[in-house]
Amino acid sequence: MYRTKGEEALGAGSPAARSVAVLALPGVQLLDVAGPLDVFAEANIQVGHAAYDLALVGTTPGPIETSSGRRLVADQVVGGDAPAFDTLLVAGAPHMHLHEADPALCGWLAAAAARARRYGSVCSGAFLLGQAGLLDGRRITTHWAAAEALSHRFPQAKVEADAISVFDGPLRTAAGVTAGLDLALALVEEDLGNEVARRVAAQLVMFFKRGGGQLQFSRRGIGLPAGRSALQEVQRWVAAHPSENHSVALLAARTGTSPRHFARLFRAETGLTPAAFVEAVRIEAARRLLEEGRAATKQVAAECGFRDADTLRRAFLRRLGLTPGSYRDRHADRRETEAPPASDRLS
Repeated sequence: MYRTKGEEALGAGSPAARSVAVLALPGVQLLDVAGPLDVFAEANIQVGHAAYDLALVGTTPGPIETSSGRRLVADQVVGGDAPAFDTLLVAGAPHMHLHEADPALCGWLAAAAARARRYGSVCSGAFLLGQAGLLDGRRITTHWAAAEALSHRFPQAKVEADAISVFDGPLRTAAGVTAGLDLALALVEEDLGNEVARRVAAQLVMFFKRGGGQLQFSRRGIGLPAGRSALQEVQRWVAAHPSENHSVALLAARTGTSPRHFARLFRAETGLTPAAFVEAVRIEAARRLLEEGRAATKQVAAECGFRDADTLRRAFLRRLGLTPGSYRDRHADRRETEAPPASDRLS
């Protein structure tokens, strides 16, 4: 089987390597391929032998052009009997969710997955797994921006939009782009143990376990106002005044309906309860303040309509999987407002 030169040097007298293949379609996102492969390659270095035998699989002969315009060279090409890989991952590509896959490719992928110990996807690669009939009845994830489309396309699958990665039986799926590194690291931990995986993470300067879910990176917010015009006006009012009292009774009064009718109508036309919508608006407002990095958590809570800092903290943990302080640490703009001393400037 294919080995890099480094792996050949490491492989002498070592245990049999696990074969890992990444399937890349034309237009693939380069990091969806390179990220996981580099994690497995680093694991080889950390254990001192070729624990993984790495291969890139293309769909046709010749170079694979990536979404960045760079080209990759495949080790194998889809066709004939599917190999028995230990691990098979499908890399994502921009707009993959908009295209119908070749039936022959789907058949090859289904056969290869059936022979693999485990299989999965990075980012929008999940759409190809779905077209190959590999998602039904499974818990899965994908990039937060594609989660809704994936759920609509494959309603028999349970899409976990906030997850960085999801393991369900032999199926392993990862969220967008850099989450492929998280997935590969989790597979290394599964195979080679916690200590090896920690050393790999340290060498690649990545989190061993990333805090929170992927929705902390979402810029989609709460979306455009939905429903009839009276409900849209209410939504705009809440968004413009997150710190106000937005009880169902007060919101209903703005539409001239009873609280019970308003709550029922709001949920039917927006898909959210009034309380859930108000909380989502307040969290988005709090995220913006935390990203600016200047206001204290207590001040953020007050300005965004939360009763106190603890209420804000619980809402963040429930919605984003991390505390307001952790969110600020990860996402605040840390750029200095003053120019650096002349001696520190690049020439």
